[in-house]
Amino acid sequence: MWLNNSNNPTKIISGNFSNPSSIFVTNNGDIYIDDGHNNGQVDKWISKRNRFVTVMNVSSSCYGLFIDINETLYCSMRSEDQVMKRWLKENVTTSTIAAGTGVTGSEPNLLNGPFGIFVDVNFDLYVADCYNNRIQLFQSGELNGTTAVGSDSLNPTISLDCPTGIVLDAYKYLFIVDYGNNRIIGSGPNGFRCLVGCDGQSSQSDQLSNPIALSFDRYGNMFVTDESNSRIQKYLFLEICCGKFENEIINRNICLIKRLN
Repeated sequence: MWLNNSNNPTKIISGNFSNPSSIFVTNNGDIYIDDGHNNGQVDKWISKRNRFVTVMNVSSSCYGLFIDINETLYCSMRSEDQVMKRWLKENVTTSTIAAGTGVTGSEPNLLNGPFGIFVDVNFDLYVADCYNNRIQLFQSGELNGTTAVGSDSLNPTISLDCPTGIVLDAYKYLFIVDYGNNRIIGSGPNGFRCLVGCDGQSSQSDQLSNPIALSFDRYGNMFVTDESNSRIQKYLFLEICCGKFENEIINRNICLIKRLN
């Protein structure tokens, strides 16, 4: 764990989990960790008690974890072609289906290699459906999805190559890790644009190599897991760039960004 602007970790958390593929950090500092590969579970590290508890049973690794505002935990299982969920206030650790049937496919109710997930305040589920090259949207309570981004969407604006990460902001603008194209793209008032990795795959500060996930902190800075470069890149939110968008707060996240050296 690193504090903002710190180059040295302030805490190192060790556990008995094996090959974790994703984490989710809550506002109170609790950390949910995928431990599905060998142990078939999702673990929670309780920050105030500095200990682990098991909070969900799963049948494979969770390549995406998310907790919505109703304290429902979601697990995206790539190898099972499903997204499962469990209400954390229940005493049992079993889960129910949120999306996908467990059968590989590209039909509205099917997934093919789901990775990153995001649930908005309306409990709509966005899935980075990697091998279908699309972002699939499952509205609350629906098991049939619609393609929100991709060549098969109702209003195709951009093509994806194995998307693996998805973030939605309060204005419903999307930020996507386009794994196969080694870039991060974001939407705005004028559609989608490339944010990072626009000049091809490499290891320069403005380039990526097989990015997997992204996230924003409370300051508007963007973090990208840059897998094949074995690093996590931080891109700063620049106030000077976004000042002219005072009436369009959303542009704070799609301005030019710069890596922290």
